[in-house]
Amino acid sequence: MAAFPPDGYVSVASALPGIEVYAPQVQVREAEASMVDFKCPRCQATTAFSVTDGGLRCAHCGYYEPPATPVVGKRAQEFEFTVATVSAAREAEGWGTERKTLRCQSCGSETSLPPGRLTNTCPFCGSHQVLQQDAPDDHLRPRFLIPFRVDPERCHAISREWLGSSWMTPRSLRDAGKVTDLVGVYVPYWTFDAQTSASWRAQVGHQVTDRYYDASDKTWKTRTRTVWRWESGSVTQAFDDLLVAGSGKLSSLLLQNIQDFDTRELVPYSPSYLAGLLAQAYDVPLEASWAAAREKMRDQTRKACYAQASTSQVRSFTMSLDFSDESWRYVLVPAYVLAYRYGGQPFQVMINGQTGAIAGQRPVDWTKVWLAVAAMVAPGLLLGLLGVLASVLGAVVPPSLAVGGGVLVVALVLLIVGAVFGVITLNKAKAMDDV
Repeated sequence: MAAFPPDGYVSVASALPGIEVYAPQVQVREAEASMVDFKCPRCQATTAFSVTDGGLRCAHCGYYEPPATPVVGKRAQEFEFTVATVSAAREAEGWGTERKTLRCQSCGSETSLPPGRLTNTCPFCGSHQVLQQDAPDDHLRPRFLIPFRVDPERCHAISREWLGSSWMTPRSLRDAGKVTDLVGVYVPYWTFDAQTSASWRAQVGHQVTDRYYDASDKTWKTRTRTVWRWESGSVTQAFDDLLVAGSGKLSSLLLQNIQDFDTRELVPYSPSYLAGLLAQAYDVPLEASWAAAREKMRDQTRKACYAQASTSQVRSFTMSLDFSDESWRYVLVPAYVLAYRYGGQPFQVMINGQTGAIAGQRPVDWTKVWLAVAAMVAPGLLLGLLGVLASVLGAVVPPSLAVGGGVLVVALVLLIVGAVFGVITLNKAKAMDDV
């Protein structure tokens, strides 16, 4: 006699008294089964990650739960580039906790939000053209992350000091009311390890001085010429935790300027680190990121080969390159993002949440810049006019009273110096405005 109920069926509520009803058991996906709910066990309020304490803290009753994951740093597991390891990495997908996704219609970024967080503003561009929807769970789950170490209060001080640190910015920019609050965001990154082995061959130029007899004027002279000689060598380079951003929506220049993350502070991923914070899933896949990492490794290895040449004059350079011991990780790194508008234009600032390094855009007060440039070239122009006037007067006054020629020389020197500093100032202002 067959067992009843059959395997895979469970009892469910029946609408008729005395009648038992069975239905197929709902299969819970691994991602759903491992979901974590961040509720305070004391008061049932929502807990959030505390940068100061490094654990979960309830703002309502003060309950604190220390972090359960130790620092693993360089010992964090790495994956090889095989089908088996990529498949194994895909066994855990999603964030491991319920989250929402904020999709910006302006800059295209997608940001993961903790449940209950209501916002209608994109943290990266400040746009209100956003849509909130359920977070997809088909992306790889990070295996490791670097926790936030710099608290928001310190970041506010860093950003305010940086925004007002240049005389080129508008004075009103120092007013804290001109900017929105900093937002903590975990940014996706890929780390890559590899060893490169290269053999190179090139022609290297050497300067040779010859002494020869010039029959035209019957004298001995010297001349310098370049002699090209073939050289070769080999280089081995080891790359450890080369970082490549997994987000294609953020400014690559800003990320590069704050990218001094220390992977020795990596900890195993836990959804508790994301409690109360924003996060991004990667939109640059592993294959594209590895291609970018290989190109960086290739460039650095090529430079090491050039450095082996006996002089800096190199031509007909060829290099054969092999990669070995390749491995990767998918990790999250901490950053604070400050999006603000000034003069109707959007600006963005990013701060490294581990070190406090800052980079971003600042509006330029071009009136102050042009006045400064005018002040730099004015002495030369005024002295030049004085020199011209002195030269004219020299025709009608005794030579002892006229110094026009000397004044013009000094004026030309001052004008050149002022113009050089003026161009440098303009370039700095443009770079600050265009970051």
